[in-house]
Amino acid sequence: MTTPIMTEAELHAAVQRELPGVRADLERLVRIPGIAFEGFDHTQVERSAEAVAQLLRDCGLEVDIVRAGGQPAVIGRKAAPAGAPTVMLYAHHDVQPVGDRTLWESDPFEPVEREGRLYGRGAADDKAGIMAHIAALRAFGDRLPVGVVLFIEGEEEYGSDSLERLLAEHRDTLESDVIVIADSTNWDVGVPALTTSLRGIVNCFVEVRTLEHAVHSGMFGGPVPDALTTLVRLLATLHDDAGNVAVQGLTGREGATVDYPEDRFRAEASLVEGVGLLGTGKITDRLWTKPALAVLGIDAPATAEAPNALVPAAKAKVSVRLAPGDDPKKAYAALRDHLHRYAPWGAQVQVTLEHDGAPCVIEASGPMFDAARSAFRTAWEGTDPVDIGVGGSIPFIATFQEMFPEAAILVTGVEDPHARAHGPNESLHLGEFARVCLAEALLLAKVAEVGSRRDP
Repeated sequence: MTTPIMTEAELHAAVQRELPGVRADLERLVRIPGIAFEGFDHTQVERSAEAVAQLLRDCGLEVDIVRAGGQPAVIGRKAAPAGAPTVMLYAHHDVQPVGDRTLWESDPFEPVEREGRLYGRGAADDKAGIMAHIAALRAFGDRLPVGVVLFIEGEEEYGSDSLERLLAEHRDTLESDVIVIADSTNWDVGVPALTTSLRGIVNCFVEVRTLEHAVHSGMFGGPVPDALTTLVRLLATLHDDAGNVAVQGLTGREGATVDYPEDRFRAEASLVEGVGLLGTGKITDRLWTKPALAVLGIDAPATAEAPNALVPAAKAKVSVRLAPGDDPKKAYAALRDHLHRYAPWGAQVQVTLEHDGAPCVIEASGPMFDAARSAFRTAWEGTDPVDIGVGGSIPFIATFQEMFPEAAILVTGVEDPHARAHGPNESLHLGEFARVCLAEALLLAKVAEVGSRRDP
């Protein structure tokens, strides 16, 4: 006889029961500095993977730690009851570097609660995503109504270089009816969201050279262009006077269904007083459906050490976020051509691709999306979820779409506009986290109900 699916009241009570232990385990994960970037201690990534694997084993899953030339990922699986669908639950256990530690108000790898938020690197992105999955599994215990495959990646923050190989090697194990990717954000504290589009990315390096070697700035300054001035002038051509991206050949469009109030946006972006916004049109269009371009860093002499000499070469890292519908290879070619075309004063320009990733659009309709919206509405006590775009990039979602074309892909998340993911003082809103955990448990129950009504 089939065990009845747990009711909403039972799940609510079960999630509340599990939350203290879930938070304790989240804090244990935050204490592990698993950074997949080059130059960091990758034994910590191994340690992080093993900690996640043990959490999954404790939930009764069959678990493997796998790799395909990169950092370790964790796959846990539990077979579906007869006739029930299978759900893949994705998150990642690696984190971003912390940057300048003096900008953190507390140790980034020692979780601390302040005013209802848990601070620490990875507290939101994305170790809370892992623990939302764990919370749902613990809430159901032995009454899990669907099959699950947890795929917890170990190098998402470093570009997911080995992800496609991992998916190909374990495709049969990962095959699912629904894929829940817990690595995005909600619209606001108290307002849930489903992410339906994400921008792509092209990161590259541009180096300009004007001299074979440094020369005296007094003896040669005037007629001789220094490389740093040349680079700054070249970078200035990437935007028009209004701040719109001026690279021909990049795709962009309008049509965001909601707008972002400017006062709220300015506060959440931490703009200082008097600074204007770049570009024209709706803020949400500028964030979600148009390209954006930023200079992320420049290699040049430090001001305290700079001699009175003309710099012979200078280098910048340039990042372009691509609108949904654009192609990363064509976009890189357009950017490279622009940088060569507008090189000032005949300077030599070298452009080198660092990495790219495709944008994606999700058609968020059908019974599984209805199930997700219903789960969110219940968890947020009657507040309807908002369909949002995201200006950031999760390029592997396009890979999931290609490899699992029949699966409904639900992009959810634990973050909110104040989470400061990737920055100093990253944090998790604990009240929202509790709602996310409940929403995921409700989602699995509703997916089971929908799946049981579908034709075999």
